[in-house]
Amino acid sequence: MAKEHVYRVRFINQDKIYELYAQDVFQGELYGFVVLEGLLFDEHTTVVVDPSEERLKSEFEGVTQTIIPMHAVIRIDEVEKRGTPKIADVSNNVSAFPSPIYTPKGGGSH
Repeated sequence: MAKEHVYRVRFINQDKIYELYAQDVFQGELYGFVVLEGLLFDEHTTVVVDPSEERLKSEFEGVTQTIIPMHAVIRIDEVEKRGTPKIADVSNNVSAFPSPIYTPKGGGSH
């Protein structure tokens, strides 16, 4: 039986660090974008609920695929098992790559 892949993806979205788990991660057809498919959330069987995970679950409810700008991605890891998706504040030790990645040259000659 083939092993199911689980990826942990950390990216910056509106001055927050999002940590999501997905079954599939790949480069999108649009240049400079990463695609996440099969987002994984906990199906709570206990009363304890993480508000951060619930917010993410609500935000991505019904989403089959999300496309993230490559410059917002901090890290992608293949992991043994799914953890808890969460949202954290951006700290001083994490910064996004400068954007835009591609800057067209000006039309004027010098």
